[in-house]
Amino acid sequence: MFKMSFAVYRRPELTQEQFLHYWRTVHGPLAASLAKPLRLRRYVQLHGGDYAVTKMMTASRGCAPAHDGVCEIWWDSEADRLAAAATKEGQEASLVLKADELKFCDMTRSTVLFGHEHVVVGDWTPAYVAGKEPVAAE
Repeated sequence: MFKMSFAVYRRPELTQEQFLHYWRTVHGPLAASLAKPLRLRRYVQLHGGDYAVTKMMTASRGCAPAHDGVCEIWWDSEADRLAAAATKEGQEASLVLKADELKFCDMTRSTVLFGHEHVVVGDWTPAYVAGKEPVAAE
């Protein structure tokens, strides 16, 4: 699987509640409706909040303030992601999502990362710990 993590910040004129409500009730369903032309395997929204653990971890690590959320998207492969982007339907769907993202996200502060997950805890076998490729638990 090929994955994108998109750390998002809300537009400055939006409250956290407004941002999360729009993301969940408008943008999420829009993304779901465009999953086929974009060849999405999975789409997850991680909504940030005013959690004590966030404040604790940020302070203990000397981190920058937390972003408002993370969008996680999976494809079967990088080639599949690129193939979707090469189609007319995929390009149109991408433009629709981008236009909607600009309504609630501050893109000047948000960051995106593509890559492959390397499971350390979860669906893995002891062989992974020995430096071999992970094998999904059955």
